[in-house]
Amino acid sequence: MSNSQRRGFLAAVTLATALAVAGAPAASATAKPKIKVSGGLTQPVFSYQDAIREHVRVQSTVDSDGDGKKDLVRVDIIRPKESGSGLKVPVIMHESPYYDNPGVGFEIEKKKYDANGNVTKFPMYYDNYFVPRGYAFVSVDMIGTRLSDGCPASYGASDVLGGKAVVDWLNGRATAFDDKGDPVKATWTTGRTGMIGHSYEGALGVGVAGTGVAGLETIVPLAAYTSGYENGHVNGVLTWFKGGARWQSEHVDKDPAAKCEALRRRMDAESGDDTGNYNAYWHERDYRTGPISKARNVHASVFAVMGMQDRNVIGSQFSQWWAELPRTVERKAWVTQYGHLDPFWARRDVWLTTLNKWFDHELMGVRNDIMQRPRVDVQHGPGRWITQDAWPAPAARATTLRPQQDGSLGRKPSPGTGGYLDIAQTEIAMATDPATPNRHRLAFLTPPLKNAVRLSGTPSVSLRLKLDKPTANLGALLVDYGTDTRINHRERGAASGEGLKIIGGEDCVGESTADDDGCYFKAVDNTATSGFNVVTRAILDAQNHKSLSRQTPLTPDKSYQITWSMLPQDYEFKAGHRLGLVLTGTNDDFNLDESGSGSGTDVEPGTGAKVTVELTGTSISLPLVNGKSIR
Repeated sequence: MSNSQRRGFLAAVTLATALAVAGAPAASATAKPKIKVSGGLTQPVFSYQDAIREHVRVQSTVDSDGDGKKDLVRVDIIRPKESGSGLKVPVIMHESPYYDNPGVGFEIEKKKYDANGNVTKFPMYYDNYFVPRGYAFVSVDMIGTRLSDGCPASYGASDVLGGKAVVDWLNGRATAFDDKGDPVKATWTTGRTGMIGHSYEGALGVGVAGTGVAGLETIVPLAAYTSGYENGHVNGVLTWFKGGARWQSEHVDKDPAAKCEALRRRMDAESGDDTGNYNAYWHERDYRTGPISKARNVHASVFAVMGMQDRNVIGSQFSQWWAELPRTVERKAWVTQYGHLDPFWARRDVWLTTLNKWFDHELMGVRNDIMQRPRVDVQHGPGRWITQDAWPAPAARATTLRPQQDGSLGRKPSPGTGGYLDIAQTEIAMATDPATPNRHRLAFLTPPLKNAVRLSGTPSVSLRLKLDKPTANLGALLVDYGTDTRINHRERGAASGEGLKIIGGEDCVGESTADDDGCYFKAVDNTATSGFNVVTRAILDAQNHKSLSRQTPLTPDKSYQITWSMLPQDYEFKAGHRLGLVLTGTNDDFNLDESGSGSGTDVEPGTGAKVTVELTGTSISLPLVNGKSIR
């Protein structure tokens, strides 16, 4: 559907649902509530306490546990009471693997049920906030989790197709059953559905959208995976412990282990953790160009949020998928300096208003200004946000900088060589004291900047090098050297993490009941003043320099030109600061253990190889705004 067709259809939906504009006289004192709009936003006029609560099991097209029966997907529903007597409402859908373990959101919430099996407590705020505004909220247990049949497949086809079946049911194309086994139709909905979720949940929305399923009108992926491979690998380097896919499947599934053991054995055999290569197993889990879900098949609009300092979901998960979406897809994004974060915790008031407008526009057909505003919000530091019409910044231009023999970073090629040993180090250790000789890294810095310079997009690094072994883990850091107060995305504690810290008190959003109060702790930016900040990084197993699908060991003492992408970023280097390029080996911050912490040093301990870098053929290419000011 073209944008002009979408606008025409949304206008028709607007008329059909007879949205009541603020200030219009009521028909009578006892008239049932109608959807009400004021200032371009739906208003909370429906009773949350009196809402209809029910559940169904939707028949999917897959049999993930091999029991000979199609998996049934548990769907918990809450919708305005008036939708039982003629009012048709759109759906906000939250599909999650986490309802059993570990729980949903930063407060680790789980569902509560009444004696009839209906949910009385939904995790997160979506029900509290949006049901009073005239939406149905649909909470879906991902296949293999909580009360759904089947086995969780760690981003595999069944994960995606279970959610697709629910969208099909909401649009009259699939069958659902009640507890008695009787068929149930979703006669109360317009069928217009939006999916929202964080991390794995967001990946499910991306995956379902990539099937092209009709009726899914918008998705809001928050720090969402778009590639299962990049969940535990970066350019051939294993960044999560071996067997991570199996662990993830087991972690979210509380059924007896034997039920899904056959699937998990296939995961162990097919995932290829011993090599780190991209293969058919990972291609199935690729939502950009894979066989089940493709970015080019997305027709739903997209409102994406990505933290560029996220270690669990690296920035390329957003940037590569974003670039491959059809140009006709309506889109919006927030690009931040946080880690693995849902913006509800970071910028709550702005987030709720923006999300409200987005869903109203996309699902209700409300004519508001959401698409007239700049499409992208970019965070450059604590309390520092800018807006622009696209991402990356259209004004960014490639600027090539080259390491110099004297340790500087400049424009012209320089003769000379340098070397280091590939060992596992943290990024802090790599970047500290760049002027001090270190046998495990090379560091090069620009002169102090005369003017501020902005990085926006995906840098790349090109090394001319020799190894004394068939491979090494190659690493590069782009560092901002200069004292500043920044988002502290590295600290993780009982009251802090991912760039935020908890403060006293709660915010209550939407309506409440005794079981579900819709109240959540308050958080603010966690900041730290430091002398440098690692802006972005690049990681590569050298023997994957030709292909992620096969290894080509290097001939020792032979020169190779190896070029690959760094992770994307949007960042401002302030005047007086210096850009630094640090060349190094294994990045220990990406050796993740089961908790997602950078402490699994047995994952990639380093090869011990000596890396000799020829400066003449080595450079970094940066997409910069105002890059000409660097001399």
